[in-house]
Amino acid sequence: MKTKNLLLIGLLSVCFSCVSQTKKINGISFVASHSKIDSKNIQPVLAVNASYVALMPFGFIRDIKTPKIHYNSKRQWFGETKDGLVHYATAFKKSSVKIMIKPQVWVSRGIYTGFIKMDSEEDWKVLEESYEKFILDYAAVAQQIKAEILCIGTELEKFVIHRPKYWKQLIKKIKTIYKGKLTYAANWDEFKRVPFWDLLDYIGVDAYFPLSDKKTPTVADFEAGWQPHKITIKKIQEKYHKPILFTEYGYRSVDYNGKKPWESNRIEGSVNHQAQKNATQAIYNQFWNEKWFAGGFIWKWFHNHKNVGGINNNRFTPQNKPAEKLLKELYGKY
Repeated sequence: MKTKNLLLIGLLSVCFSCVSQTKKINGISFVASHSKIDSKNIQPVLAVNASYVALMPFGFIRDIKTPKIHYNSKRQWFGETKDGLVHYATAFKKSSVKIMIKPQVWVSRGIYTGFIKMDSEEDWKVLEESYEKFILDYAAVAQQIKAEILCIGTELEKFVIHRPKYWKQLIKKIKTIYKGKLTYAANWDEFKRVPFWDLLDYIGVDAYFPLSDKKTPTVADFEAGWQPHKITIKKIQEKYHKPILFTEYGYRSVDYNGKKPWESNRIEGSVNHQAQKNATQAIYNQFWNEKWFAGGFIWKWFHNHKNVGGINNNRFTPQNKPAEKLLKELYGKY
């Protein structure tokens, strides 16, 4: 009897271990739209076995030297505002989809947010006060809707590097309002230098690492390209003892999609669905089995599913492409 009991305990331990190792954040970056959503917009997300969505309200600044952030305006799309965020989150929660709130700043003409940097102490103070109001407002919304994760910023490298004391005290203020898990979405070439990972729950990385110069890299090509980056990621993870979360990841269905995966400009190229599939398979092969890896949010997913993506589309979305079928399969495993 004792032997049988020990055997049973051992088997149960293995089962629990398997659950803890394989339960991942299988996320979708759900793009804000001009309209409300309902079950027909949510069903395609459920169909690919997604367990999380990132909801992304926006603030806007005129240029990288302008310190004032404008947000929650009547001029914005509904999904970019606080009312839209609450509506989206409530709809997804009804379908048992978990939420990461990821407020983002948009610079006019699409200038990279990592370049935001003020020229004077006075302007830095204005920016800090403006950003604090922006993020604390959304921290309150995150607490209201019981979002599982709040992302406190996205790709703000110069702001973070030049004002580390501000960010550390800002995190303390956020924690007085929001009681869930915190992360920050660092760009792929920024995450090594973020000074406050020890204060957060996840090390967030927008994982657009360059992986291959080939026109159609194979899965093996992509995996080989990941090796040096994976070593660096693991070193940062071991330094802070926090799980890695890919706050964004994804690949265009276009030739040479592993060369500069971050490129989202309108320059057209040949549609290449195999390259998108290969890249998606490779990132899963390399990370989703790792105990220290929390999961990720694929970029990006639109509300009007049947009218986006498709066989002639070379953008990031996997919708109505071979990559969507693969995503369903991969998310179904975890």
